[in-house]
Amino acid sequence: MMNLIIQTHNVELTDWLRQYVEKKIGRLERYLPDIDEARVELREESTRSASDRAVAQVTLRSRRTILRAEERTGDMFASIDAVSDKLERRIRRFKGKRARNHKRAIAEANVIEEAFAPTAEMIEEEVPEAEIVRRKRFEVYPMDPLEAVEQMELLGHDFFVFLNAETGQINVLYRRRSGDYGLIEPIIA
Repeated sequence: MMNLIIQTHNVELTDWLRQYVEKKIGRLERYLPDIDEARVELREESTRSASDRAVAQVTLRSRRTILRAEERTGDMFASIDAVSDKLERRIRRFKGKRARNHKRAIAEANVIEEAFAPTAEMIEEEVPEAEIVRRKRFEVYPMDPLEAVEQMELLGHDFFVFLNAETGQINVLYRRRSGDYGLIEPIIA
C-alpha cells in the first residue's frame, strides 16, 4: 500500500483537491505496484506568466527506485493531470527498458566505463567565491552502473550519485553532451 503525502504552499487543500490527487496519483500504483511513498507538493507561485503559476511536483519512492516529475500550468488540476501523465510515461519507459535484451545493456556498460577527462569548459582560470545555498541528504543503495543509468533517467537529472555494488565506492554518473554517459570513480588520495 502506497503512503500518500500531500504538501501545499499557498494552496488550500480542499477535500475535492485531495480526492483528485489520490485518484490521479493512486492510479500509478497499477503500473508500478511496489511504490512505498508518493510525496505530492502543490504550490502557487507568483510568476509573471499566469500560465505557469500552478505547480505540481510528485516524488515516488520504492525500495530501490525514485521517480520525480514536475509540471506547471495555469490551473492546479491541469498541473496534477500533466505530472501524473508524465510519471506514467516514465514508468512505462522504465519497465520497457528493463525488458529489453541484455546485449544492449552490455554495450551501454562499455560506454559508461569510458574514462573521465575534463574539457576546456570545465577548467576555469579564476575561481569565484563559492556559496553553498542548499544541502541535500538522501539514502544510497548499492546498484550497478546500468541500474544507476535507469534511475538517473527516471529522475530526469543529468547526474546521479550512487553506491557502486561492483566496487563498494560512491560513484557519480553523468550525461555527456553527446548523449552517452560518463562515470566518475573517485580515488581517495
